[in-house]
Amino acid sequence: MNGVPPDQRRANVIGLGLIGGSIALALRKRGWVVSGSDARPEHVERAVELGIIDHGALDEGATITFVAAPVAALPAVVADALARTRGLVTDVGSVKSPVATAIDDPRFIAGHPMAGSELIGLDGADADMFSGAVWVLSPRPDTPDETFTAVASIVSELGADVVAVPAAAHDALVAVVSHVPHLTAATLMTLADARAEDHAALLRLAAGGFRDMTRIASGHPAIWPDICAENRVAIVDTLDQLIDGLFRMRGLVETGDRAGLTAALERARQARSNLPARSVRPEELAEVRVPIPDRPGAAAELFTLAAELGVNIDSFEVVHSAEGTSGVAVLLVDETRSELFRGGLLARRFKPAVRRLA
Repeated sequence: MNGVPPDQRRANVIGLGLIGGSIALALRKRGWVVSGSDARPEHVERAVELGIIDHGALDEGATITFVAAPVAALPAVVADALARTRGLVTDVGSVKSPVATAIDDPRFIAGHPMAGSELIGLDGADADMFSGAVWVLSPRPDTPDETFTAVASIVSELGADVVAVPAAAHDALVAVVSHVPHLTAATLMTLADARAEDHAALLRLAAGGFRDMTRIASGHPAIWPDICAENRVAIVDTLDQLIDGLFRMRGLVETGDRAGLTAALERARQARSNLPARSVRPEELAEVRVPIPDRPGAAAELFTLAAELGVNIDSFEVVHSAEGTSGVAVLLVDETRSELFRGGLLARRFKPAVRRLA
């Protein structure tokens, strides 16, 4: 991967909580000089003491600024970061439409690392938190390719898999895979807790399945009112679908429909077994080289297509020719899906070349 030149490896992190602290640690682990700021000065002091950041001030010449503010505050904090710095800016909020709609600046791209921990604050910061995690970038139609590829390169350097998804689609999807599961886990945990008042031994009977399903309920609750407010429409729609599904499941159980119940559970089992896994062995990868055409958003389109086709991009870089400004994207993808990816690229007027690594 083309790295950022050593003299330009300077970054800001605004918001020094669990995610912001983990980004700072991950960057420092890879040789970046990191400056940090937070609405609470004691968090900055603590981050310096712990070696999470190098400096407790905003570096106006930093190559990139990561904004890890509460989702309701993101548009204002991102706008302020753009005004006070000269480099790229991205955010890490779990709701994308409000900030992607509010900020129209070629130096900004909305983002969301799908990673976290039950731990809270800087004490839970982990330099390896993003290794193997999906990091969503939500470019606007007019986002420059240079902005997308630069931010994607830095995010990939932290070990994350970059996926490009439009902001509105991200919010609808994350309601299904993150927001509603958290609310569901919290509801189930509350139900079990209420039952435990009558049956003291109940929670001692909680086996692995129950603990796995409710683990996310231990997450910090303070962020959730903002998330639910900012992504209200998608969350309510997904809750309605979940409630409908539970009513259907209730009907199968109530009527003793063994065949219907078995079919429903088998469909869920198959869907669970088909969840994609990260490919790590070179013999399972293929190299795809794609000249980037001179049209807006072409680089981001590669990642959007990969997400639509279920193709995992294990790594990528952009190689620029010495003769001009055109670039070639070099991507490593799952070999078994490389031809599917190639066909999708051809259909969208790209000119890919595919080569197995082994």
